[in-house]
Amino acid sequence: MENRNSDNPADRPSVMVTNDDGIDAPGLRALVRALVSANRFNVLVCAPDSEKSAVSHSITWRNPVSAKRVDISGTTAFAVSGSPADCTSLGISKSLFPLIPDLVLSGINMGSNCGYHIVYSGTVAGAREAFFNGVPSISLSYDWVGGKSNVNDFTLAAEACLPIICAVVAEIKKKTYPRNCFLNIDVPTDVANHQGYHLTRQGKSIVKMGWKQVTSDAQGAKMTSTMTMETNSSSTNPDASSIQENLLFRREVLGGQIEKSDTDYCVLQEGYITVTPLGALSPAEIDGMAFFKEWLPAVSAL
Repeated sequence: MENRNSDNPADRPSVMVTNDDGIDAPGLRALVRALVSANRFNVLVCAPDSEKSAVSHSITWRNPVSAKRVDISGTTAFAVSGSPADCTSLGISKSLFPLIPDLVLSGINMGSNCGYHIVYSGTVAGAREAFFNGVPSISLSYDWVGGKSNVNDFTLAAEACLPIICAVVAEIKKKTYPRNCFLNIDVPTDVANHQGYHLTRQGKSIVKMGWKQVTSDAQGAKMTSTMTMETNSSSTNPDASSIQENLLFRREVLGGQIEKSDTDYCVLQEGYITVTPLGALSPAEIDGMAFFKEWLPAVSAL
């Protein structure tokens, strides 16, 4: 790849990094290290001060958010008390940084974001918020699997995604990068032996969730973006005598709905780095629109 490093930081494209796992998350730190080591970007960080997984595109409306300067080598970084969408909105507003970044990166998330899970994802929302405001963006996730993955895989994932990031920045500079979509990238579990990049479309895969009544002393569980539970201890149903005023319920995995086709989740499981263009919202499928085209006039005639 052509070396376009600049000795003048002011001439470098600005890339802002956010996420939903929090500013101290290993995925974000690995991505930032890769960007700084490339020595070709002005790297900004504006990320949540704590974990904000699965908050979707929530925003803070009534209350102010705080932004605290954080020391991350080679960057200008702030930890923000809001959601991923808040972080992106603040970071591209010129209220926190003196410029609008050329590209926003959200990730690298701990857990894949495919299919309908994109709706729940704070990582994807961080990129989507930039897209809403006309700023090119990419959400990045690593398909973390407990017992197989380790923290060093985030470094490999960042290195594997760097060519795409550099290529996007080059297209932005040439003013040839499309502005009618943003990219969602998922890196497979065995990132060291990935099969290359594969352009995919968003599928309909989803993990079905239920609820289980638990006692007040039940241990917590982490929900990754793959919507799987990593539980520290088993939860038990309370006796009737232990129920007072509040009933406690925790989500549990019931099963999954997985497509068997050339979509993001399936291709990711084949070992590819999936590159999925996304729009702001998913339009209704053609047969759904056809139904309502016939149905609505009949309703009006009632």
